[in-house]
Order: sequence, then structure tokens, then C-alpha cells
Amino acid sequence: MIIVFGGTTEGRRAAQVLEEAGKPFWYSTRNDEQDVTLVHGIRLSGGMDANDMIQFVKDHDIRLLVDAAHPFATLLHSHILQAADQCHIPVIRFDRQYPPHDEDICWCDDYEDAIRQLHQQGITRLLALTGVQTISKLKGYWQEEENTCWFRILDRDQSRDIAQRNGFPQERLVYYEKEDTRQLIERLQPQAILTKESGVSGGFLEKVAAARLMKARLLAIKRPAYPPQRPGLQGSDVFIVNGRHGLRLKIQQLLPSFFELHTGLTTGTCATAAAIAALTHYNKVMVRIPDGEDIEVVVDRVEGNTATVIKHAGDDPDITDGLEIQAVVALTDDPRQEILIRGGEGVGRVTLPGLGLPIGGPAINETPQRMIRENLQPLLPKDKGATVTITVPLGREVGAKTFNPRVGVVDGISIVGTSGIVKPFSAEAWMQSIHKEMSVGLSVVRSMEDNVIPEIVINSGAKSEHQMRKQYPHLPLQAFIHYGNFIGETIRTATQLGVRHLAMGVMIGKAVKLAEGNLDTHSHKVTLNKDFLLQMAHEAGCSESSIQQINTITMARELWSILPQDDMLQLAKVILRHCYQHCAPLLPDGSLDILLISDEGEIIHLENN
Repeated sequence: MIIVFGGTTEGRRAAQVLEEAGKPFWYSTRNDEQDVTLVHGIRLSGGMDANDMIQFVKDHDIRLLVDAAHPFATLLHSHILQAADQCHIPVIRFDRQYPPHDEDICWCDDYEDAIRQLHQQGITRLLALTGVQTISKLKGYWQEEENTCWFRILDRDQSRDIAQRNGFPQERLVYYEKEDTRQLIERLQPQAILTKESGVSGGFLEKVAAARLMKARLLAIKRPAYPPQRPGLQGSDVFIVNGRHGLRLKIQQLLPSFFELHTGLTTGTCATAAAIAALTHYNKVMVRIPDGEDIEVVVDRVEGNTATVIKHAGDDPDITDGLEIQAVVALTDDPRQEILIRGGEGVGRVTLPGLGLPIGGPAINETPQRMIRENLQPLLPKDKGATVTITVPLGREVGAKTFNPRVGVVDGISIVGTSGIVKPFSAEAWMQSIHKEMSVGLSVVRSMEDNVIPEIVINSGAKSEHQMRKQYPHLPLQAFIHYGNFIGETIRTATQLGVRHLAMGVMIGKAVKLAEGNLDTHSHKVTLNKDFLLQMAHEAGCSESSIQQINTITMARELWSILPQDDMLQLAKVILRHCYQHCAPLLPDGSLDILLISDEGEIIHLENN
């Protein structure tokens, strides 16, 4: 069993990750105020000290502690670590993502330091965004007669009682629910704002932006070091993650049986890790993936300026699983610190248009290239650039067994990945995962007060989900499910679970295959049927010049760039109608919306078609 100490955004995210396993776990908060929906998780309320935790661990056979508490909850962190030490079990710290320490922010070591710096800077009008519990810590400032101080707190009796017990004037309390930070600054006209280094999920960036916009000085209390000092303790195994993917990967490592299906890493993440290791010579590196979290990757070996990472795809039967992904990094003299990325032996070469990559260049997709540059840039010495060469020793042999040659990629594999993470891709494994995720998502949506439509949104992957979340911002994260290629089975799962309103986002490549009736769009089973695409173009009434252009393509995504807008719109409507004809019968008791999404985020929507 696992217990999560939450009450925060990270706690909620940790619960979402553990729910994917479909197994029971404990979720502990100090009180009942956090709104978190649990299907398999068991809610605990009430504060626990170290002794309480130790007893709970023994009584319930707890094997892992997940510390997702607030970064400033130092006492709770210490209790968790004491319990872990006594019970000899590991701790995963689910931390926040923190922006760098910008120089225009005045950083304070603690609240005493903040008071000292406020006095030193002559600040007499202060808006404190540090929370109601810090009223007592700042008494040395706000009790001084010449100072005017406001505290922003939650609009609830418990918070007002804390302020009253500390003798803070009620008329100087302001509330989160009433005004945003910018409006507060505009109304109160403080000289400065005091906040905590609460990370991205704590709204730190929004507070910084508001202060800068309103030209108010910003002071920030630095977050406490983690793990906190633990004198006399032996030291349990503590692992730090700052995102849901890293949490799942670490749980898979520590408790392999908790998740039946294991996730893995894309070739793009492996290539990035190898490049970092080749530059730093570390045998473990942190890779920042596209969603902003940092993933730990073990490096197989480092030899001079060359590093090798073994691709592990988890339970996905990926043909690249087990391959060596290598990177060679050579520094160059360049004050602009430019990074040139090349493909070496075993990395495919692009020979046809349509992939969004230059013809003749390496088959290293845009996202992996961006990951390599963004991860390496901060590590480069001053006035140095770099040439990064990615190689895959067995890539030429493996690439020949894929559909790469059909789309114009020869002599190797493609370095790909939009999220940095590989989910299990076998039909059985993927569908088990979809069923669990959709069951949780449906429970969460139906627990909401209003009658929410759609109930579930299915997407092909991270890119389409990003656009679909813009279309349906009122839906919780759990409502968005990735179908991968298993469109038909995913809709059938929605029918089994009683989904009444379903929306589906689909990219043009999968849409053209689906329009022909291919409910599983994996490239191992079906490729672009140009004859059928031409048939739909004639049905749409496309011009003769557009018909000729369609004859030249190798990838359906090229349609967005080669067709005139009117022809593309008409063709898209025909594609959507065909998709609907094949999908709607699979959801006989519900309504289905299908949205066609371009690479640039343009959406064509035929509601209920």
C-alpha cells in the first residue's frame, strides 16, 4: 500500500497518478477542505505526527510514502521522514516546479530577513500574499504604527479567527475570491508585495507578473531546503520528482507490482539524456520534458564526449525497445551559444516532404530537437556552442522493419516523441489503461454540480489534447483520455461505461484512415490510401489543381499547407462525415462530436455531424 500526504495541487495530481493503477491507496490531509475525487483511493482526515504515521504504516502494511505537502510545511516533512526512517521504507517527494531566481526580485531567507529588508528599503505600505498562518510571523512589521499592511486570506471563518487571535485589523484583510492580484495592487497601491516561493502551481509566476505590471517591488521568501535537516536520523531513501510522469516512473521502480502496465521513455528523451551526459559526464541526468517536469534518466555509459542511453519502452512492444541511443557533443566557439543537431549512423534520413523536416536532414522530430537545445543551453560554458550528433548503432537494421521507408525515411529510425513518455501500446495493455482512466474521468465529471457536456473527451495524444482542452476548459484533467490508435475500442469502452456525451479530437493523418473505416489507425496495420483520399476530394468538389496537388503528397498532414482554404474546408467536412458514419454506431445511446485538428491548432467541428 501507498499513502500520499496531500492537501495541495501536487497531492491531487499524485492521487490522479495512483488512480491509474486501479488499486487502493491512502490519501491523507489535515482537514476535509480540499476537493479531491477518489475512486480507488481512501481518504484520511486529521493531522498526524511522526508516531501516528509510524503506527499507521505498521497497521496498514504501507510500503511507500509520497510527500506531496506544501513546500513550506517543514514540520510535516520532518514527521514523514522520521516515520520512513523508523519503518525503513522510501519516500517520494512530489515537489513543485520552480522558476529561476530573477534578479529583480528581493529574495528573503525567512520572515525575520523579510522584516529587516522591508525596514531597510523603507517600505511602509505592504500587501502580503503569504497566507493567514504568516500573520504572526510578520507581527514585527505590521504592528508598527507607521506601517500599513494588508493580508490576503481565504474567505472562511477559520482564517478570520486566526487573524483575530493575532490581533490583526479585520479591515485590512483581503480575500482570494474577491479580486485577482493585479486588481488588488491597483486598488491598494502598495509599495511592495511579499509572497512565498510557492512554485508554478502556487501561482508564483502570476504574482510576479502582476507586481511587474503595476510597478510594485516584489519580495519573496525562499522555500525551505528539502529534505530538512534531520539530526540523529539514519536517513531513509528519499527521491524527488516534480511531475506526474516522474512520480509514476519512480513508483514503477520502487514498487513494480503497483502498476500492471509500465510507462517508458521516448527515443527523443533518451537522445536528450545522452546529450546531457555527453556534456556533463554524469551517469544519471535530469531531462526536462515538454510539460516542464524533470525526469531522471540512467545513463548506460559515458566515454569522453560520447554517452549512451538504453531505450526502455516500459510495457509497450516498441521495436526500438532496448536500442542504444548515443550522443556525441563537440563544443564550438560561439558567443550566441547555438546548438547544431545532426543525425549519425542509424538515424534515418528524410527523402520526401510531409514530415515537417528538411529533405536530406536527419529524422529527428521538432520536439526532440527542442528538448535537446533547451536542456543543453543552460549547461554550455560561456561563449560556447555545440554540435550534437545522435547515433543509433542498430538503427539502420531496425528502421528497415518499420514503415519509415514508405514515408521517405531511409537508413535508420526516427527520433520521436511529443510528450517524452511512452505509454503501453499493445491493444490489451492500452485498452486496460483506457478503461481505468475513463472510469475515473467519468466519476469525476459526474461528481460536478452542473450537467457537463461533453462528459469525456478522447484524443490521439498530447498535441491534440492540448487543443481539445482549449475547447473544453470547464472539464477536469481526468476527462481527457488518449486513444492512441485504438479509436473503435475506445468508443466501445465509452459505451460500456455509459458515456452519454463524447467528443473526439483527431489529427488529419488518423482522420483520413478512420474515414475509410479503419478503427485501428496504427501504421503497422494501415497506411495512407491516396486513392480513397482522392475519392473524398472529388466528393468535396475540390478544384482540379487541388486534385493534382493531392497526387503528390506522402503524408496527409501536407493537405493543410498545399490546399486552398476553401478546398481544405470542404474536404475536411467530407472526411468528418465519413468518420462519423463509422464511429457513431459504436455509441448508440450517446451523442458524438468529432473535431479535426491541424498541426497549427486550427479546428474544424461538425457537431453531431
